[in-house]
Amino acid sequence: MSPAGNRVKAVLFDRDGTLVHDVPHNGDPDLVRPVEGAREAVALLREHGIGVGVVTNQSGVARGLISDGDVRRVNRRVDELIGPFDVWAVCPHGPDDGCHCRKPQPGMVLWAAGRVCAGPADCVVVGDIGADMEAAERAGAHGILVPNDRTRPEETAAAAHVAPDLLTAVRAILNGPPKGRVLADERPIEAAYGPATETGGPQAADPPGPATIPPATDPGRGAFTPGAGRVRAVDDSPGRPE
Repeated sequence: MSPAGNRVKAVLFDRDGTLVHDVPHNGDPDLVRPVEGAREAVALLREHGIGVGVVTNQSGVARGLISDGDVRRVNRRVDELIGPFDVWAVCPHGPDDGCHCRKPQPGMVLWAAGRVCAGPADCVVVGDIGADMEAAERAGAHGILVPNDRTRPEETAAAAHVAPDLLTAVRAILNGPPKGRVLADERPIEAAYGPATETGGPQAADPPGPATIPPATDPGRGAFTPGAGRVRAVDDSPGRPE
């Protein structure tokens, strides 16, 4: 474990495609399926006193495809299967709505970091597309890309840190802020598109004392309150519905 002054205090996960398999604009809790290693990764962070949260774009609300209630129900199911999470931040806007919360804008990352009493520099954002990494960078947080079949090659090439799966990313985080291009192993970048593996990560040391973290936020209540401001358009082509 890294020294106390060089510890990650919170990890903020993207939801769809990162924690759970992506179902475009999902409003059905029964369709929620965690990705391999998601529950173990979140549990490992909590065991080491590191806060955990979710920051998720849900433009289906703005498009009229799902309701706020649908999002809350799906979030509760994710919390049941993988959590509990300490904070949930949801942006219901579309790409042209002019908000500062929708990734790649940093609003949700900054808000969620504040909710777990952590500075952005002490947080890591884990996601599967370039907008997640850009939001982290704009907020002053670290970003780790965990690619999947919807991650573009140029997004993987541009990411400062890449991990082949969630457990590898988390095991690297236990040693402090991410270091290196491909985390926890020496496989080439192309290997990030292959099957997930639970090997290759550093072994966790004895967990430190519990961190001071606010009570878990109900994923259906107290979600991020969007603000105003312009946001540049991001890619919303089929297969990238957030």
